[in-house]
Amino acid sequence: QLQLVESGGGLVQPGGSLRLSCAASGFTLDYYAIGWFRQAPGKEREGVSCISSSGGSTNYADSVKGRFSISRDKAKNTVYLQMNSLKPEDTAVYYCAAHAYHYCPGYVPTEYQYWGQGTQVTVSS
Repeated sequence: QLQLVESGGGLVQPGGSLRLSCAASGFTLDYYAIGWFRQAPGKEREGVSCISSSGGSTNYADSVKGRFSISRDKAKNTVYLQMNSLKPEDTAVYYCAAHAYHYCPGYVPTEYQYWGQGTQVTVSS
């Protein structure tokens, strides 16, 4: 069974950091571009960041540029989202998703074939 599992969410104070992980089971992520999305209550799901299958290409939403960093570890079959300088507006459920091609397709959710169950990130004092 093909699965993506996110972890690393939690409660953090403004200005703090978290590192989210997206681990795959049942398939290798080597041939997939991986995106991170988030959804806050009452809002649409929005794209946050994406990394190509090789890791050589990354992109970020304007709202997180300079604060978030995406990376992948092929040996661990895992993609990470390092989140620094967190703000209350970063509060959301964060999802990772896999796109069955080398390059990121942008942030249209229907372009991604596999999704994790999400992990809650809450930024509050």
